[in-house]
Amino acid sequence: MEFLTHVNILPSSRKINYQSKILSFGSCFSESIGKKLQRAYFQIDINPFGILFNPASIAQNIEMLIENHNFTENDLLKNGSLYFNFAFDTSFSDYCVKKCLEKMNSRFTMGFNDLQNADILFITFGTAWVFEHKETGKIVANCHKLPSENFVRRRLDIDEIVFNFQKLFLKLKKFNPDLFIILTVSPIRHVKDGFHENNLSKSILLLSAEKLEKEFENIMYFPAYEIVMDELRDYRFYATDMLHPSESAVEHIWEKFSDTFFSPQTKKILSLAQKVAADNEHLARFEGSEEYANFLKIKEKRENELLLKIKETEKSNEKVFL
Repeated sequence: MEFLTHVNILPSSRKINYQSKILSFGSCFSESIGKKLQRAYFQIDINPFGILFNPASIAQNIEMLIENHNFTENDLLKNGSLYFNFAFDTSFSDYCVKKCLEKMNSRFTMGFNDLQNADILFITFGTAWVFEHKETGKIVANCHKLPSENFVRRRLDIDEIVFNFQKLFLKLKKFNPDLFIILTVSPIRHVKDGFHENNLSKSILLLSAEKLEKEFENIMYFPAYEIVMDELRDYRFYATDMLHPSESAVEHIWEKFSDTFFSPQTKKILSLAQKVAADNEHLARFEGSEEYANFLKIKEKRENELLLKIKETEKSNEKVFL
């Protein structure tokens, strides 16, 4: 007898391989999967603006990338001695205007180039609850610890989310015609919103994702939320805060993601890439020992083998293309 239910996912017709260029946007969950891809040496850019929780901010920021906006001092606000912009998270803030703009514009330029050349856009919706800045009337990606009286807190509805992304996806079609979009809803619960309010929020996100998937051929929904809620429905699959998925839960989702988007050939390279990553993470205690010298030889051999296999896939892709 099996003591769990399975979320069945059909394999995607659009595969991710080691030639794919991936751009990830969204909540903490997009970072979790993004870092898994990064550790396995896939070509991925994770959250150019920092973590984004709500769909409105994700849509606004991707539109800014399409427009190739250049940030100037006029785009900065100040809280105490820190300069910031509502589109970016706090890691971009700085006491110096020049340094703040350098961080924003250099990261933005990288994000613009990566979006232009991306094959895969990975978007994770975290919450439908947003904070609207009273002075500008705009939804912010991050409140930057400003007093709550500066904002109106409200919940996005399905029509608003779908309308924003319909506009965005049409712009993306012109900007990068071959882009394939993977939509997910984060399984992380936002209990600060309230348990009932969080459930309503996730329902809005799920229904919005369903509408968008049905309307656009280049979109696929990946059920990360359902895997945690319906397949791993046990608190042992949560971290100590009882809100975020545990490492074992993320690993399980990663396996389902791999089965959905990776070909058998990519999985073989992935297995080798993970060994190389583990080698690089190894902390040596006795660097002068014979054992360590042997370890370095094995490490170098694996790295060379990995590079060779990736180059082989590149050649095979070129042949198909030609």
